[in-house]
Amino acid sequence: MKISILFLLALSLFITNCGPKAFVKGQYDDVQRENLLNDQWSETDMQNAVKDLVASLVNHPSIANAKTPPVVMVTQLQNKTSEHIDTQSIMDMFRVELMNSGKIEFIDKEARQDIKDEYDYQNSGVVSDETKKGPGGQTGADFIVNGRMDSIVQEVGKDKTVYYKMTMNLTNLKTSKMVWSNYKQMRKQFKKKSVGL
Repeated sequence: MKISILFLLALSLFITNCGPKAFVKGQYDDVQRENLLNDQWSETDMQNAVKDLVASLVNHPSIANAKTPPVVMVTQLQNKTSEHIDTQSIMDMFRVELMNSGKIEFIDKEARQDIKDEYDYQNSGVVSDETKKGPGGQTGADFIVNGRMDSIVQEVGKDKTVYYKMTMNLTNLKTSKMVWSNYKQMRKQFKKKSVGL
């Protein structure tokens, strides 16, 4: 009888522990703390890559020696990895860090249609002549920034390495010459562990 009760208790405990798990308690974490929770692109990778590439760009003569802050338009980052990576978030961070340097001014490519719609509205007769804006006064960009993400994944036995390379380019819009290009490399190592019941 005691053995049966112990067996039933052990079985119920086993079944309870094998059920679906939910994340029920959380806490804030330092976003600057290294994150290697899994083998995919992480915010730590993004922060490190952006920081190094921004430092390289703002120290390039095209930016560092400019008499007035050049006007830049950030375009796209191609994702050539096998992962789903939010490249817009990377480019947003890149733009913010460049803007915080105080050495560059920006054109907002995403706002163009909104600006055009607002011009149309302001010139429809409902806005006073003294305050309305219109086409012809925008500032043209001097440079565009774009880039590409690549990765190589290698697995042998229980060992896995993930290599990332993020390349960024600065192109002069007047001459279409690429005036700056640099990349950030990182390789992460992982070991597969057996998961028991």
